[in-house]
Amino acid sequence: MDLRSGTLEAREELLYELLDRAPDDDSAAEAVRAVVRDYRDHHRSLFTRALNRADVFVDDSLRGPLLAALTDTRYNCQAWAAMGCAAGGFTEAVPALLDLLDDHDWNVREQAVRALGRLGDAGVVPALAPLLGDPQEYTRQHAADALADIGGPEALDALWQELEHRRFPRIGYVASNLARFTPEVLPRLEQAAASPDPNQRYWAAVALGSTGDERAAPILERLMATDHAATVFDGRVDVAAKKALRTLRRIQAAIAARSAAG
Repeated sequence: MDLRSGTLEAREELLYELLDRAPDDDSAAEAVRAVVRDYRDHHRSLFTRALNRADVFVDDSLRGPLLAALTDTRYNCQAWAAMGCAAGGFTEAVPALLDLLDDHDWNVREQAVRALGRLGDAGVVPALAPLLGDPQEYTRQHAADALADIGGPEALDALWQELEHRRFPRIGYVASNLARFTPEVLPRLEQAAASPDPNQRYWAAVALGSTGDERAAPILERLMATDHAATVFDGRVDVAAKKALRTLRRIQAAIAARSAAG
């Protein structure tokens, strides 16, 4: 039996076996690549299941097929093609991925955003930044993640604007991703922690804790001791600062443990 014959259930089971072997067995990896390379000859179920684990087998030989599948509306597996293009680092996919940001299918939009973040093209920041205002929180989250993945001053500015002008009450996804711009974001966060707006101080505290940077500790200790203001969603700045300080210490402990193990 092979991936072209037998029941779909049996072929899926064989595919999973091949995927498990693929990291250490190039013949298994090549068998999976054939599903993607000749995708029109295979059931969509095999294509999608394979690309859920794209990192274990995608290589440059799949560049053409994956770019083709990305715009193949008849086969209708663009979300998984986006995963594959991201895993392969195929930057030629960027224009098609940008087109998919307006797709009617939420999964296609989500995977397009993720792929754009992973491919790291700073030129897509102006297309991703407006998604921070999307009505769906999961879209805002993925956009924030993608912007932080891309990095650079424009991505930082897009996230910072959300912290300052806050279109939604809860923006933990913005705060956690701002922390990924450490150390350059630290002066901005310190300033935000002294803002007249308690909501901004709250999210600045969350971000400071996620930096894991010792320079954030005195700021968090001050907020924890003195700032009892409430936010629009009934959170309290001192409570946020206390939790953030615990987060900072956990991050530092994890870093120290990894260093000791290495």
